Amino acid sequence: MKISIIGCGYVGCVTGVCFADLGHDVVLVDVDPAKVRAITAGQSPIYEPGLEDLIRKNRDRISATTDLRVAVGSTDITFVAVGTPSREDGAIDLSYILTACEEIGQALKEKEAFHTVIIKSTVFPGTTKEMAGPVLERGSGKMAGKDFGLGSNPEFLREGSAVRDCLSPDRIVIGADDPRTAGILGDLYAPVGAAVLVTPVTTAEMIKYTSNAVLAAKISLANEIGNLCKRLGVDSREVFTVVGMDGRVSPAFFRTGIGFGGSCFPKDVRALIAGARAHGEDLKILRAVLEVNEEQPKRLLSLLQRHIPDLQGKTIGVLGLAFKPDTDDVRESRAIPVVADLLAAGARVVAYDPAAMENFRRVFPQVTYAPAPDEVLEADAVLILTEWGEFEGLDYRGRIVIDGRRLEKAKDEAAVYEGVCW
Repeated sequence: MKISIIGCGYVGCVTGVCFADLGHDVVLVDVDPAKVRAITAGQSPIYEPGLEDLIRKNRDRISATTDLRVAVGSTDITFVAVGTPSREDGAIDLSYILTACEEIGQALKEKEAFHTVIIKSTVFPGTTKEMAGPVLERGSGKMAGKDFGLGSNPEFLREGSAVRDCLSPDRIVIGADDPRTAGILGDLYAPVGAAVLVTPVTTAEMIKYTSNAVLAAKISLANEIGNLCKRLGVDSREVFTVVGMDGRVSPAFFRTGIGFGGSCFPKDVRALIAGARAHGEDLKILRAVLEVNEEQPKRLLSLLQRHIPDLQGKTIGVLGLAFKPDTDDVRESRAIPVVADLLAAGARVVAYDPAAMENFRRVFPQVTYAPAPDEVLEADAVLILTEWGEFEGLDYRGRIVIDGRRLEKAKDEAAVYEGVCW
């Protein structure tokens, strides 16, 4: 099948490259010429383990362009995977999706063959049918479900393991209101061999939001219990190991620390709350999930000030800037509020991250970025904010360590050790 992917970020690039690895011809489209040049040169435009190897392996089936209309005109199915950033009220900004749909509609106007358009971006339930569909119909002069296919295909990729998640998912959700679109997507995913669930379009959109909301809620619940465990002298990991053995619960995402970040959980929970409010529903539990998540990084600073009450003029080392290991993504990273508070308290910050320093530098140019973690360890105190594997190999002897991610070696070696929930 010939596939066009609009948007070469984490979702679009990984999805397109994995489709190519399954034997399809893929055209990746982005407004950023630098991303297009990178892909054309066989390079990954994003940091994601294993992705560049797949791009090089499938170069004969992958092309990249800034010309959306040409890409749509030369393919059978188009996935829209552009960004949906948060607005100030928490709702998502649909401008990138609607702009893409306007251009896709114009391209469909010039096509005679049946073409399928799939919204891959995470959008509030109803967006595909009530907003994207009418824009496509106006631009093309055609009818969704009759003259062209329209559907939703939410992604469940985790940064750092996105390639594996794409090629070996635990389920594939197809949102389609007409059998032809459902059939096309079903055929496309048949080689993957995962469970395929076909639902109405709006249901598929809701599944994505609900999935992220449940996982975010588990993290905030774990942190609330972890905070109590710390006060009581109880090991929260032992608690959640046993609780997770209950088949009704599962151990996944029961990790205590300084909270969740990234491009999905914070944005999607906010969007679900805002969308529900617009429909007259108040999602009280999810509001609490966000409140707990915002408070967790501040606990780390409180622990630091137990040992260094006055941070003015002190050098504080920070290990980890990405929102999670194996990515360079700093969006909603818990390191952002921590570093902001350190600087506000008058501390000098020296930081190290294996992949995310350049991205973090755009947010905090005043931070000193160390070429290796050794310089960070020489600081007056060290904060661990991301659980990169290489941090387990560092020498923490004689250090003051405030740990937001529960590194065993730091706990065993540090002269002074405090864990946020440990």
